[in-house]
Amino acid sequence: MKDVYEFCPQFENEKYLLRLIEEKDLEDLHKVYSDKKAVPFFNGDNCNGDNFYYQTIERMKQAVDFWIFSYKERYFVRWTIFDKSTNQAIGTIELFHRDSENDAFDNCALLRLDLRSDYEKSTEIENILSLIINPTYDLFYCDKIATKCWQNATERKSTLEKLGFVFYEHKLVGNDGTEYGDYWVKGK
Repeated sequence: MKDVYEFCPQFENEKYLLRLIEEKDLEDLHKVYSDKKAVPFFNGDNCNGDNFYYQTIERMKQAVDFWIFSYKERYFVRWTIFDKSTNQAIGTIELFHRDSENDAFDNCALLRLDLRSDYEKSTEIENILSLIINPTYDLFYCDKIATKCWQNATERKSTLEKLGFVFYEHKLVGNDGTEYGDYWVKGK
């Protein structure tokens, strides 16, 4: 398998296309990250207090620029999710490999899924995640995938269960020692 930081693959099915984020996604992504109903589903763990609620296009541009920079520096990959029926970006998926001696999230790919609130539906989440789950193990050289899902996120929770994720009792330990919970994990 090719290095994901040298060649970032695209994934698609009948409904969605995932491709590496680009600056031209800015306006559509601002609709996602300024959506107050979507913000509670975003995972800001270990992100220096960022809640990913971007009210201005300038703040959204800073985030997109950082995500592009982070890909070039090999920190993480962020794919833009396109609804093929509208040709609009409706969210992002971030993935990176995590090794840890401090917690049970060793040899793990961490997945962040940010969607516009009108896409926070079980069928849509399943259509999107089913594109990326299986390739993640090889792309990020890991034996498990972890993603955050709060107990009240019923659509997301039922989808994760359907896709084989299980609630993880272990806490993720952040860079500053903060412990984060509400993670779901799927083994290889």
